[in-house]
Order: sequence, then C-alpha cells, then structure tokens
Amino acid sequence: MEYDLKTFGKKIKIERIKNDLSQEELAYKVGVSTRTISLIESGLQHPKFFLIAKISKVLNFDINILL
Repeated sequence: MEYDLKTFGKKIKIERIKNDLSQEELAYKVGVSTRTISLIESGLQHPKFFLIAKISKVLNFDINILL
C-alpha cells in the first residue's frame, strides 16, 4: 500500500476540526509554525514522527488512525 500524504493530511485536519482548533492554535500547542500545519494538512510536507506524536497527543487521538 502506497503512503498518501494528502490522505494523511486530511485525517489530521479532520481531527483538528473535531477538537475545535484553528491551525494557529494547533501550531502553537505543538511548537511549530502555522505554515507547517498548513503544509501537513495539504499533503505537501511529511512530518517527522515526533511531531506526529505531539499532534496526536494534543488532538487526543490514537496515532494508528493515521496509518
């Protein structure tokens, strides 16, 4: 199965919206720029594992839903 960054980004965006957070708020909570969150959600940037783990903790979801 090929890894799809666009699908990955959409899943993060869905979880962010479920948590009623803006991109700016999520970026602040995980310690990155708003642009980084935007690029991840657009499927244009592949985040490192530690950032994925931080995002999943802030958004309170099981990291396995991204796989």
